[in-house]
Formats: sequence, C-alpha cells, structure tokens
Amino acid sequence: MMDIFALAFMQRALVAAVISGLVSPAIGSFIVARKLSLLGDGIGHIAIAGVGLALATGTFPLPVAAAVAIAGAVIIELLRASGRASADVAMAILFYGGLATGVLLAGVVGQGAGSLSNYLFGSLLTLTSQDLLLISILAVFVLTPVVGLFPQLFAVSSDEEYARTLGIRVRFYNMLIVILAAITITVSMRTVGLLLVSALMVVPVATANNLTTGFKSALGVAAGIGVFAAVSGVVGSYYLDAPPGSLIVVFAILIFVATLPFSKKLTAKLPQTIDDPDPTPLPHEPISHEHIHGLGCGHEMVEHLDHTDFIHDGHRHYRHGSHYDEH
Repeated sequence: MMDIFALAFMQRALVAAVISGLVSPAIGSFIVARKLSLLGDGIGHIAIAGVGLALATGTFPLPVAAAVAIAGAVIIELLRASGRASADVAMAILFYGGLATGVLLAGVVGQGAGSLSNYLFGSLLTLTSQDLLLISILAVFVLTPVVGLFPQLFAVSSDEEYARTLGIRVRFYNMLIVILAAITITVSMRTVGLLLVSALMVVPVATANNLTTGFKSALGVAAGIGVFAAVSGVVGSYYLDAPPGSLIVVFAILIFVATLPFSKKLTAKLPQTIDDPDPTPLPHEPISHEHIHGLGCGHEMVEHLDHTDFIHDGHRHYRHGSHYDEH
C-alpha cells in the first residue's frame, strides 16, 4: 500500500480525488434539493464543447471548458426560469449540441473522438501539477460560497416562495447554484469524466439521505461518502488496472445500495420523532406565537414536500401568509 503513496502521479491523483469527492456532493446537495439531479449531466455535455474548442485552438482545456460550462449553465437557468413549455426542448438541443460540437471540433483538427476520452471518462493518472493547481483553485471558488452563503442557498433550494418572503434574492442565488455546478463539473472532469460527473454529484447525496434527515448533516455525510468513494476508486484502479473514474462511480453506487435498509428504518421512525404519530392531517388552523421563524432563528429547518418546515415544540410549522400552519 505504501508504494502507492510514493508515486508522484498517484499522489496527484489522490489529492484530485479528495477534492472532487468533497466538492461534487457539496454543490450536488443543493442541486438534488431543487429536484434537478440531471442538471450535472446536461452541463457536462455542454462542457465537452469547451474541451473541443480548447483542442481546436491549442489552449488549456480546463479553463476553456469552465467558461463554456458556465455560459451553458446560465442559459439553462434562464430557460428553466422562463417556465415556457418549449424550454425542455431547448435545453435538450443545448445538451446534445454541446456534445456534438465538442466531437466535431476535435475531429476537424485531427484529434478525433479518442482525444476527448480523457475528459469524457476521466484520466486521474495523467494529471499534471498544473492540472492539480487549477482544480484546487476552482474548488476554492465553489466551497467558499457554499460555506459562506449556506443559509441563503439552502433556503432557495428547499423553498423558493418562502425564501422570497424573507427578502432573499432568489433569482441571483439560483443562478449562483448553477454556476457553481458548472465549475464543479470542470473540477471533476479529470477524475470521473464529464459523462459520469453527475453521478458523483447525486449518488453520495442520495446515500446521505438514507442515513440522515437534516440538510446540513446530510451535506456533511455526502461529502464524506464522496471522498471515500473517490479515494477507494483511485486505490482500486491501481490494483485492478481499471479506469478510476468508472470505479469511483461504481463504489458510490454500491455504498448507496448498502444503505438502503437504513433508509427504511429511518423512514419508519420519522413519524415518532418529527410528526405526530397519527398520520391524520391536522385541521387547517393558524398557529400564533411571537417568535418569527427564519434563517438563523434557532429552529431546525427540514424539507417537507415542496416547502420548508420549522420544528418547534415537537411539531412542524410552515409559514402561510401572516401566520403558521401546523403539520
């Protein structure tokens, strides 16, 4: 085992794996909360166009792919926010157009689709020191707002309407989330690849939801699972002579499957720990108290269907106009 850590390329691979395993589930938690689990897959397709452009122009792929992915993410968010029925078709065209453009540009300059494989499926073992430096810088750009703006990002991701009542700039934070997702995807394109990066953003989060109920605790668990799966995939690829990117995703999925029994037990306990044991809905009656629930009010915020409840005196309260409803 110690021979692995003595190899320079394995050291770089392990550091990059830890970064990707940490960052991907961190931003993925907000993506899953917004019910946009496949967003990463779509942005990954768009980023391929950036890689093809970099190969065609002889520039460094990582920053070019990041710029193209961010532009694509902004367009996706604008289309989603428009609420038009044609938005889904437009986004599909954007996704597949990005993939086709990347392959076309690589082919025009004689690179061929094979030159894209390092970015489509990852190539941890060919990382350079320059790659690792850029990945680290981009990771800081993602984690800083995730930590510093966590209450706002959580509020917007879990309940947009309630976030608006708190005076939060919902459109701005929604845009920030997709931009951070685009940067995350370029961070991870050399570890798991653009076609698999969405799995590293979503699967650890789904696994964490099998084990925990609170959003913040789930985010921490998801990041830990992501790091474990990423490191295990790199180490396993060394001994199995297998592609590290695909092995990382397989490990993440195996962990998810292993935690499914815990999810059932957790779900069975929820009515006794959070809701009233009687599943019969309570009458629609306003709950009046002087305390105003909001970000940082001291009460736990939990997701409940399409909105966010505050746990208070053993019950869930949901803001409804000028009063609170009890669930």
